[in-house]
Amino acid sequence: MWPFTRKENRAEGSATDALIQALLQGTKATKDRALQIPTIAGAIDLIANVVASTPIRLYRDEGGKAVEVKNDRRVFLLNDETGDALNANEFWHAMIRDYYLGRGGYAYLDYDGYRELQSIRYVDESHITIIKNTDPIFKDFNICVDGQVFYPWDFLKILRNTKDGAEGYPITTENSRLIEAMYLTLVMEYTMAARGGNKRGFLKSERKLAQEQLDALKRDFRKLYSSDDVESFMLLNQGLDFKEISDTAVEMQLNENKITNAAELAKVFHISTDVMGGKCDAKGVEGLAKLAAIPLMTVIQCALNRDLLLEDEKHGNSPLYFAFDTKELLKGDMKERFDAYKVALDSNFMQIDEVRYQENMPPLGLSWIKLGLQDVLYDPKNKMIYTPNTGELSAMSANQLKTKKEETPEE
Repeated sequence: MWPFTRKENRAEGSATDALIQALLQGTKATKDRALQIPTIAGAIDLIANVVASTPIRLYRDEGGKAVEVKNDRRVFLLNDETGDALNANEFWHAMIRDYYLGRGGYAYLDYDGYRELQSIRYVDESHITIIKNTDPIFKDFNICVDGQVFYPWDFLKILRNTKDGAEGYPITTENSRLIEAMYLTLVMEYTMAARGGNKRGFLKSERKLAQEQLDALKRDFRKLYSSDDVESFMLLNQGLDFKEISDTAVEMQLNENKITNAAELAKVFHISTDVMGGKCDAKGVEGLAKLAAIPLMTVIQCALNRDLLLEDEKHGNSPLYFAFDTKELLKGDMKERFDAYKVALDSNFMQIDEVRYQENMPPLGLSWIKLGLQDVLYDPKNKMIYTPNTGELSAMSANQLKTKKEETPEE
C-alpha cells in the first residue's frame, strides 16, 4: 500500500490536513487576516460609513443654550478636507479600522505658530510606539512615530477599551480565537477549491512499483489536483486501485460553522445578523445607529473635546464642545422622541427652550409654563398670570394670596 501525499503542494493535501497543520504551527489574528473575513470587513465598513456620513458640529454652551459656532476651521477639517492626502471620508474609515483592529486610531494635529489647526494627518497605528511611565495612578506617556517622540496632545486618539489613555484593546486580541477559527475556515475553503473538488485518497498497489512509475504517478496526480487549467485526466494501470477517504465532519459542517461564527462576530460589533446580511428595515437602521454607531460617535466626541479644544475653550462661562448631528440618522425615531418631548411639556417637566437645547437648536426666549386649562399662562420668573381669552394680566404673590384668604368669609 502506498499513500499518495505531498507536503509541499497544499493543493494535493486535504482541507483537514491544512487545518491541523495550521493549528499545530499556530496562527495569530492580525489586522490583515481579520480584514479577509467578510463579516469583520463588512461590519467595520458599515459602521464607518454611518460615522463618516454624519456631520460634526461645534457648539458653544451659553448658560444652558446650545449655539452653533460657524466657520471654525476644525469643523471643516473634520467634515470635508483634513489637509492630508486623505479626505474626511477616507480619514474616518482608516481611523475606525485601526480602532477595531489595531491599538487605536491616531492622527497628528498639525498646528501653526499661532496654535491654529492647519491639518489632521492620519498615522497608521503600525508606526506608533507608546512610551509609558510605570506609575499606575499618575499615568503618563509619549507617542513615538518611527523613532520621533511626540507629546500626547500632539495627536487625536480614538481608543477602544483603553485602560491607560495611550492605546486601545483591539478585537484581534480580545476575540483572537474566534477570528483565527474563521480565518482557518477560509484556508480550508481555499484548499478545497484549489483541489477542484477532487476527493482525497490513497493508491493501493498489488506489487512494488519502480521509481519511474512512482514519479509518473506523482506527476499525474499533481496535474489532477492542480487548480491550473491543464489536462487533469489520468489512467491507472493494472494492479493499481484508488481508495477514497471520505470527508470529515469538519469539512461537512463548514457552512454551519461559518454561519455560527458570523453570528458571534456580529455580537462583537453590536450589529444584528439581518443587517449584516443586507436585510435592513427601519428597526434595523435604528438598532445599528443606537447600538453600534452612536456609542462610537460618543467615543469620538470625547476625543475631539479632549484633543482639539484649547484649555480656555473647555472651561469658562461659554465652553465649546463637539457633537455629531444625528438628527438625520435618527429620523426614523424622531416621532417617538418628539412624543416624549410632548409629554414632558404637557406635564411641565420641561420647557420649550430646554427641549430645543436637547436638540442643539437655538432658544426662542420662551419661559411660559402651561397651566390647567391650557389657556392660562404662568411666567415663573416674573410671577405673572396671563389669560389670553380675557387679555387679563395679573400678578401672583404671597401678599395677594394672604389678602385673598382674608377677604374670603368663613362659613
